Amino acid sequence: MIAAVTSDQGGDAAQAPGTGGFEVHLDVFEGPFDLLLGLISKHKLDITEVALSQVTDEFIGYIRARAEGWDLDQASYFLVVAATLLDLKAARLLPAGEVEDEEDLAIFAGRMAVQARRFARRVPMEPRFAELLPEVLLGLGPAEFARIAALTLAPRPVPVVPTGHIHVPRTSVREQAGILAERLRALGRASFRQLTSDCAGTYEVVARFLALLDLYRDGNVSFEQLVPLGDLYVTWAGGKTGPLNTTGEEDDWT
Repeated sequence: MIAAVTSDQGGDAAQAPGTGGFEVHLDVFEGPFDLLLGLISKHKLDITEVALSQVTDEFIGYIRARAEGWDLDQASYFLVVAATLLDLKAARLLPAGEVEDEEDLAIFAGRMAVQARRFARRVPMEPRFAELLPEVLLGLGPAEFARIAALTLAPRPVPVVPTGHIHVPRTSVREQAGILAERLRALGRASFRQLTSDCAGTYEVVARFLALLDLYRDGNVSFEQLVPLGDLYVTWAGGKTGPLNTTGEEDDWT
């Protein structure tokens, strides 16, 4: 067992503020709680041999036994040191854990020393400063709260998905065949580019192309393409007047 009460290895830590007279009594150590951390940080005591649960139980019993009540600074200091010990022990027990080196512990000790020189305000705020606080005014009465509640609890309208933006005009192959026949009767011969120059959209170009295929099938037009991928020329081969000679079906094209 390590007797730590008069040990010169942790004398400075034993006088650290916030620890009071709390001491731990373990199988491997007896003495001030903060001295326990100092011995472990200097590798003079194996953290795996320290039962942290027993240390916690002793501190809780120590706080409860104090007649003047527990001290927040002392409790906070204990939590910081206990958390450090717990982190060290977890790192030692885990296969891939790494124990903080002495430099990390020295930084931690330095920060503890700096914080030990700070004290919380224990007196009430002066009246001249307390009067500067603005008065809390909600500005809302029962009627306003009722209106807000009514708006919040009112049923929401059922969402409707509009379809107007997806509407596409419709045309028919027979309608486009009549337009082509009338135009070709007047021109005699024209390119496909000319025959579709007035189309309102792609859907009408496709319908007009299908109409040309129907007219070609019925012997009303003939095709000619001078070069590969060049303009397609259409020549009218039907009658100059009279009804259109076609067996095409009345198909809508959208």
